[in-house]
Formats: sequence, C-alpha cells, structure tokens
Amino acid sequence: MIEQAQSSTSHEDYPNLTFRKSSAESLTFLENESVDLVVAGQAAHWFDTTVLFPEMGRILRKSGTLAFWGYKDHVFVDYPRATKILHEYASSNDERSLGSYWSQPGRSKVENKYRDIEPPLGKWKDVQRIEYEPGTSGPKTGEGTMFLSRRMTLGDCMNLIRTWSSYSAWKDKLQINKRSDGGEGDVVDEIFDKMRSAEPDWQKHEVWMEKEVEIEWGSGLLLARRR
Repeated sequence: MIEQAQSSTSHEDYPNLTFRKSSAESLTFLENESVDLVVAGQAAHWFDTTVLFPEMGRILRKSGTLAFWGYKDHVFVDYPRATKILHEYASSNDERSLGSYWSQPGRSKVENKYRDIEPPLGKWKDVQRIEYEPGTSGPKTGEGTMFLSRRMTLGDCMNLIRTWSSYSAWKDKLQINKRSDGGEGDVVDEIFDKMRSAEPDWQKHEVWMEKEVEIEWGSGLLLARRR
C-alpha cells in the first residue's frame, strides 16, 4: 500500500510528503502536539477508541482537528428493487449470502455511520456529524450531505462487490468460482440474476453488463477538535 501511494506522489511534486506504517493507536514517530489534522477514510471502524483518543489527544495541537469518514454499501438510486435485493444479501446470515462474513464490530459501526465512535467529553470540542442516506427516487433524492456517487456499468458494480471483505471470506470458505472464470456462479452472479429479474429495465439492454446506472453511498463524517 505504501509503495502504491509513493508511486502516485513523486518526491518532486510532493517534497514534504512521507509515508509511515503504523497502527493509529501508537504513532510513536510523532511528537506531542505536533499535528494539525488527522484524517482516516474508511478505517476508523477498526480502531480501538479507548486507546486511540488518548493518542490523538497527545499528537494533536490545541484545537487540532480529527476527521473520520466512512461509507456504507451502495444504493442503485433509480432501482429500489435491485437495492433491496443487494442489501438483503449483504445482511443475511445464510451461509450462501454475505452477512455472516463481515468482521464485527467494524461492520456495524460503518452501517451506523460512525455514531458509535464518540470523542470523550471534556477533551474534545466542536463535535460534528455530517451524514447522508441515499434515496431510491433518483440521484440526490437522499437525506443529508452526499459525498460519494458514481455512474458505472453493471459489470463494474459486480466487480465492486467482489472487492468487499465479506465476499473474500465467502469465497475462501465456499470455493465457488464466478461464471466468467468458468465456475458455476458465485454469490455475486446470483445477486445480479435476481436483480435483473426484478428490474425489467435491465433486461432490455442487449449486453446487460454494459448498462450504466447511478449509484450513491450512504456515509458518515465525524469531525472534532482537541480542547
């Protein structure tokens, strides 16, 4: 991961940028009150907050800011039936679905938009939560402030789901290959079979995996300043 980051941020363009591998709870290479801003994207649900917040309080300067952002499973904003099917598979504890393969309690924290992560009272100020919950009546019909949306093909959506940690655990256990690799069909193939049956508009496209759809992610942004 560090090599990937370094390859896209040359020293010539970013001379003051360095990368370190460390746990968020123990940033020993940073001095006390030496940091203005701490940012974590789609990671804070893994932190041990009982250890994290004292460490954040140590490294941040007075009134320094922390910003934790995370996003939920995507929503097909024009297709409520497809969204319902996807979310049922993502949450069901049936062995052939994906719900039981998520790591907890991280999964629940993301689903709850980081409301479970609470900066200790008395040591943090200006705590804000900025959230978004997508609607299914078209783009930008949800509630709150949207940060993440994209137009993509259904084939790309299938590949996106196959990046989920729950899918990786599902495949490790069941050892079932996707159809495009010559297998009988994995859980993602099954999900999209059901979604195509439920959404007639998807069936009209000659090459259905090339059909483009609008998707949005529900998200939660936690902001706080050190006292």
